[in-house]
Amino acid sequence: MQSEALLKTASGPRYLGQFCKHFAHKLPVELDDDNTKGAVSFSVGSCRLHADAAALTMIIDAADAEAVVTLQDVVARHLVRFAFREEVALAWSVPA
Repeated sequence: MQSEALLKTASGPRYLGQFCKHFAHKLPVELDDDNTKGAVSFSVGSCRLHADAAALTMIIDAADAEAVVTLQDVVARHLVRFAFREEVALAWSVPA
């Protein structure tokens, strides 16, 4: 199952970098040099991230709906902390 959210922000690469580096000490993480692509592998699924100058996109992959909801919560809670200067409201949807 997949779920996707888009955060419109000019700070997408910064948030992507913070997110990946935060989890890198305890989980497998991929992060490119310019903080435009990254991924974090959690025990219940993964989160792929893409950023540009206008937005940060997060795509969750998990085996079942319960795991998707769990990862949505983890991702959202951490992004709210990293983006404390902005109002973060994530609307998760199933990608087309």
